[in-house]
Amino acid sequence: IKARLNMIIAGGTGSGKTTLLNTLSSFIGHEDRIVTIEDAAELQLQQDHVVRLETRPPNIEGKGAVTATDLVKNALRMRPERIIIGECRGGETLDMLQAMNTGHDGSLTTIHANTPRDAIARLETLVMMSGFELPVKAIRQQVSGAVDVLIQANRLQGGPRRVTAITEVVGMEQDTIILQDIYRFNQKGINSEGKAYGQFVCSGVRPSFMDKLEAAGVRLPASAFRERVMMDA
Repeated sequence: IKARLNMIIAGGTGSGKTTLLNTLSSFIGHEDRIVTIEDAAELQLQQDHVVRLETRPPNIEGKGAVTATDLVKNALRMRPERIIIGECRGGETLDMLQAMNTGHDGSLTTIHANTPRDAIARLETLVMMSGFELPVKAIRQQVSGAVDVLIQANRLQGGPRRVTAITEVVGMEQDTIILQDIYRFNQKGINSEGKAYGQFVCSGVRPSFMDKLEAAGVRLPASAFRERVMMDA
């Protein structure tokens, strides 16, 4: 958050995406102007400068609808430092990616997907729903340029919710988006209560956004990215 990385929280229904988005947004400074876009107001931001925008369904005559795409376009005129979309589920995804690419660093959103790679594929599909005939390579360039980190949340067997992967979007190689896990959760089995348990593992890769972190005054020890098991969960 402090390094103003663009982050997407991916996960299935009930995996805790919105709760995690609320928690991450609590670290945003009070000096930032934030615009939130939601279908139903679920975010609970405590900052001083928050503009809340909500979509509106059409009336009985089929008129008066306010879509997420409309709101993203209007949000860009409100001079936001960060844009937070409760969930990307349609053509507004293209506008969100363009906003991330045009100086609104530190933006956050959630998306339905079961793995980080699935999240990238879903982003491509949602951009195609915008109605623009964009080639796949152009869409992938937008995604790789806009998104810095994917945070994967899952609801495991028996009910525990875990962040199962923190994945960096490294860039493009030919026509493929390159992803690199920084941390991941390895499920070990099921305990006597029927709940999944496992360990958080560091992949040993130093993320390329470390320069941004250090420029923002966040200095992490080199040991934070050594390949090892972090803790039991």
